[in-house]
Amino acid sequence: MLALGLLLLLLGVLAVLAAVFVSEPGSGGQLLGFDVTTLGAFLIGWTSAAAILVGMSLAQRGTRRGLSLRRERKNLSRQNDQLLQQQAAREEKTVPVVDKRTRDDDPA
Repeated sequence: MLALGLLLLLLGVLAVLAAVFVSEPGSGGQLLGFDVTTLGAFLIGWTSAAAILVGMSLAQRGTRRGLSLRRERKNLSRQNDQLLQQQAAREEKTVPVVDKRTRDDDPA
């Protein structure tokens, strides 16, 4: 999501910059080789602004998600280390019990 958000943000900014620096005020002019009317320039600006807002939202959400996953992974790693230490301590305390009964001694 972060990459898609940054891509939309970049495309929106490029469209706004192209419209501002290439078009002629009042007549529209040409934008990236296409003839654009004033209404067309307005619509390009509007969609560029929408792309910038959506891109910022996606980038923010992707960053939050990445941080959340990183925290969870760190927490799980810490818990795994604790469990391994507890298991090792338990194995040291436990002495294996050998069953010396044979089948002949079985009361059943």
